Amino acid sequence: MHIRPSARALTTVLSALALTALPWAATPSRAAPEPSAAVITDWSRTAMDVVAVDAQRPTAEPFLWYGFVSTAVYNAVVGIEGRYAPYKWHAHGPREASSEAAAAAAARKVLLTYFPASKRRIETAYAASLAKIPDGRAEKQGVRFGERAADRIIALRENDGRGAEVPFDPKPAPGVWRPAPPSYSPAVNPWLGKVRPMTFDDPARFVPGPPPALTSKRYARDLAEVKAVGARNSTARTPWQTETALFFSDPLPQQLQRAYADHVTRHKLDIVDAARLFAAANTAAADATITTWNAKFGYAFWRPVHAVRLADTDSNPATEADPAWEPLLRTPPYPEYIGGHCANDGAVMAVLDGLTGGDIDLRVSSAVTGTTRTYTRAADFNRDVIGARIWSGIHFRTADVVGNEVGRRIGERTLERYFRPLG
Repeated sequence: MHIRPSARALTTVLSALALTALPWAATPSRAAPEPSAAVITDWSRTAMDVVAVDAQRPTAEPFLWYGFVSTAVYNAVVGIEGRYAPYKWHAHGPREASSEAAAAAAARKVLLTYFPASKRRIETAYAASLAKIPDGRAEKQGVRFGERAADRIIALRENDGRGAEVPFDPKPAPGVWRPAPPSYSPAVNPWLGKVRPMTFDDPARFVPGPPPALTSKRYARDLAEVKAVGARNSTARTPWQTETALFFSDPLPQQLQRAYADHVTRHKLDIVDAARLFAAANTAAADATITTWNAKFGYAFWRPVHAVRLADTDSNPATEADPAWEPLLRTPPYPEYIGGHCANDGAVMAVLDGLTGGDIDLRVSSAVTGTTRTYTRAADFNRDVIGARIWSGIHFRTADVVGNEVGRRIGERTLERYFRPLG
């Protein structure tokens, strides 16, 4: 028996068939995936490999190069994604461009410009980054904009004082720096204190007043403390203090890059906030490094190893010489005041405080001790690093406390002036 469909049913069927034939009625295509913050941490690792491993740049100098790379990456990302103001730039990329491709292209060009000997490593990393991004217009636009972001940073850093000839040959005298045993190496990187900073113009802007006079009570207290707890064979230093001194002897620039990457991954930061964290922290640390070196080579203050061994020449009746005294760690080849490690720490902690609201949640590892520490408060981190440099036997307390405060001021100013939310 044939059943004739009703007019309403027939109309419904025909309407459904017509809709499925229309292109906008088809199954929606998948939205483009959110850009991954992995490109930020990947290029941080590549920058470390290039600067610290391949080029073997010493001491705190890598902070300068990490600052250049991370600001270029930051500009490439926020120029497309928005949310934060670019660093000393007003360009904007196409909104449909790939910010991942832009970040990779920016980092690649900055590193190739300054470290061409690492071209193979850099190009390998670049190919790996682009392999994760779909081919097409968005990728190409991102690459072009990232290269523009790199060009901007490179142009900003022209004739900034890097590598300049800076004479430094102080005459030996009480309180004056001299090469330290056992290697008696000449001073490293005196030019670093004359480099134009990234967030202000005068490298001496934040340089503090001089170290304590040799005849002062404060100097005598500082000397007595480091002599007791910083000696290689100290019985006054606790096992935890020794471990802390060794923990923070891991090169700080690389130690912090690893900690930033861990923070980004654990907190699932997006590409914009990840780029901002690296750029703000590394820029503040770069300027703290420049300020530190300006103070170090301006004051040329001696290290504890000479202060203790030559205490009979300091005209202070409260000090006593020990010609055989040795520090726990090898004395760095540059003057003592102010403490560079602590200045960098103060700058970075101020930035992290500003970005996190006070709960920094920084997990720091040390290749020296093979251990990991988690810090939730900047004050705790600063306290430990100030102590570590004294327990190492390489710094006086005043240099560390003053350096840390100088760094804090630089870090706070960095966030006040740069990397700010739009609007």
